[in-house]
Amino acid sequence: MSTVPPSAVKAFDASTLEKTAYTSVANVPTREPNDRYRLGYSVWSFLSERKGTLDQAVHTAGARLLIPEADAVTAIRAELAKAGIEA
Repeated sequence: MSTVPPSAVKAFDASTLEKTAYTSVANVPTREPNDRYRLGYSVWSFLSERKGTLDQAVHTAGARLLIPEADAVTAIRAELAKAGIEA
């Protein structure tokens, strides 16, 4: 029996919507990293489909945030604004 190394992960290009979404939530404190990934996916889904609001996307992500939701939305909006995206 042998163990093989895991597959290499190909990072998204910095200009993609996926990278922008996940970068925007990188500084939001969550209980576990998986909560941050879930939040990033929810923000990406909001940005790609533009259904609902950013507040709704953060709420429906169900991420266990260590700060109030309103503060998380403000932080995400600020990061998206730096990338030139109005949310």
